[in-house]
Amino acid sequence: MVYEHISVEAGPVAKVLLARPEARNAMSDVTLRELTDAFQALAHEKDLRAVLVTGQGKDFCAGADIQWMKRGGQLPPAQGKKDARLFAEMLAAVDECPVPVIVAAQGNVFGGGLGLLAACDVALLADDAKMSFSEARLGIMPAVISCWVLPKIGVANARRYYLTAEVFGALEAVRMGLAHEAVAAADLAARADHVVRSILRNGPTAVRTAKAMIPKISAAKLDDRVTLTVDALVKLRSSPEGQEGLAAFLEKRAPSWTPKP
Repeated sequence: MVYEHISVEAGPVAKVLLARPEARNAMSDVTLRELTDAFQALAHEKDLRAVLVTGQGKDFCAGADIQWMKRGGQLPPAQGKKDARLFAEMLAAVDECPVPVIVAAQGNVFGGGLGLLAACDVALLADDAKMSFSEARLGIMPAVISCWVLPKIGVANARRYYLTAEVFGALEAVRMGLAHEAVAAADLAARADHVVRSILRNGPTAVRTAKAMIPKISAAKLDDRVTLTVDALVKLRSSPEGQEGLAAFLEKRAPSWTPKP
């Protein structure tokens, strides 16, 4: 599919690029539909191992497109709710992607861009990136993105940054759990590649299973956690992939799924 606001490079490591630099990659309804479509399509790719998300130009994402938000505010309530749910559908598609999603973000990462950061599995920031939950400055609030942001940053950090709309830096984003690492801007792409290579050294089914199990385990009661994890372990270690991984370790060789140098 040909997209207007993003581009997608298919492959075992798919690359999704926010490609609207003239608008600082602000997300409109078009952007959200395209991202949802892209991630839902990628989810069906059996050979997919990881997805890398980047932004073209100076800024990763300036947040929601203001013209779209203004138009949405003029819709009848039922249509307005449907329009607002586009953000939730996009973030859910990212969150539920069966393989790891890595975001490498530079420049400004505001509003909805922080929702995308929170919905991914690994978040890397250029050390000079600037973040803001800027919605209150526009007379609105961080709404849909909170479903993904709040579990990452917690109530205390939300009370400050939602209510002040202050700009904060990459190290603060790491401190509050919104990102994993802040690296020199010149090293951002290389660091993202390192993370991808680390994932490719792991069993593909093991990675997919681990990603699917994390929310199930965290939401379950203790007895159910034990059952879930025992069942997963027994299934994985007796599978062809598990047997190959264990044999490769004992034989001091790379397992069959490891990419060739």
